[in-house]
Amino acid sequence: MFVNSLYFIISNELTPENIVSEIKINEQHAVFEGHFPNSPVMPGVVQLQIVKEVLEAHLERKLAMKAMRTCKFLEVLDPRKNPNVRIHIKYKQSEILDVIASGEDNGKVFFKMQASYL
Repeated sequence: MFVNSLYFIISNELTPENIVSEIKINEQHAVFEGHFPNSPVMPGVVQLQIVKEVLEAHLERKLAMKAMRTCKFLEVLDPRKNPNVRIHIKYKQSEILDVIASGEDNGKVFFKMQASYL
């Protein structure tokens, strides 16, 4: 949905049950025209979608969120100030995919979440 338009994956570090993706945000993307003009902010729902897309690409299958246990948005993600973000994903795969994820840049944590996917 957003990969290769809103953001580009620069690198992936993969270990069993962990993904760390460095992404570069396209500050010229149309989403920032409405959120907000002259003061762009990455919408929270889009940050969560990026986690889902990174997981789907790694696992090579489509996912649907079953439940969101916790979700906190801790800092405003302005693509002009933080064009590169590291997405940390820890997952445990069973019948349900349990995920703990966050997005950060230079010690600034933008979001933390815990969710389950089918």
